[in-house]
Amino acid sequence: MKVSPGHSLTVNLPATATAAAVQFSVAAGQCLVVMGPSGVGKTTMLRKLADLDPHEGSVLLGDQPQQGMPGPHWRRQVTYVSSDAGWWAPRVRDHFDPDSDPAGVMARLGLSPDKFDSPPQNLSSGERQRMALIRALVRTPRFLLLDEPTSALDEETTRLVEAALEETKNRGCGLVLVTHDAAQGERLADQKLVLRRAQ
Repeated sequence: MKVSPGHSLTVNLPATATAAAVQFSVAAGQCLVVMGPSGVGKTTMLRKLADLDPHEGSVLLGDQPQQGMPGPHWRRQVTYVSSDAGWWAPRVRDHFDPDSDPAGVMARLGLSPDKFDSPPQNLSSGERQRMALIRALVRTPRFLLLDEPTSALDEETTRLVEAALEETKNRGCGLVLVTHDAAQGERLADQKLVLRRAQ
């Protein structure tokens, strides 16, 4: 699942009522760890980068502006993974592209194959969190926007997820990862960004 090479994600968002202005660029194959106090707008920022919420300012994938690309096409390349993803269809499988083959990633993240055909409500919160990440990984986006991807996981499973994210970086996918875990930030970050409240 090699990701197309090249491109940076370049972000310039003006200050809002709650958050200071944000400027950064993260290259393919790099991880930007985002931290900051609760309520400062970390999730909102990720949703803006995924073109899920309207915003001022600019977001560029390479030299391609977000506003010049249809939303679904943008999100295939810049994919948001919520900390509590929605599940609406009868089986986990139904939330994946028909030609997806997640078995290998599921095994690496400690999930048995039968989980793929389970109703989402039969999975634990940690299992659903991992399946949401897997759903994004198998689509091989250029950038993953990760909102506390291990918040429901124990330490051992967290390390499995972190190893999978390192593999994803090595294939050329860039990461923007929100976490409240400073130690996790140290393990994964190539760059760090601390969001500040508006003055």
